[in-house]
Amino acid sequence: MSGVLINLIIQIVAGAIGGNVAGSAAKDFSLGTIGNTIAGAVGGGVGGQLLAAFIPLLAQTASTVDIGALIGQVAGGGVAGAVLTAVVGLIKNKMA
Repeated sequence: MSGVLINLIIQIVAGAIGGNVAGSAAKDFSLGTIGNTIAGAVGGGVGGQLLAAFIPLLAQTASTVDIGALIGQVAGGGVAGAVLTAVVGLIKNKMA
């Protein structure tokens, strides 16, 4: 598998987890389990790819055995997923 694809999978999974954590931590912004997972996965994938574009060290993490860079991928995807879930939840609440 390509290193980029493995990085994307790591970011999507971390984003989905981050989205669910954000949804359960802030009940006002929760989109439900499926909504939190989808918003988190999208946020993790997009945010993780943007982070890898701005920080070249994270670009080819899966092709090396650097645990620090892998942790950076997980953290970047998780935080981006949590942020997007909170933003979408806020927008949903303001429109309701």
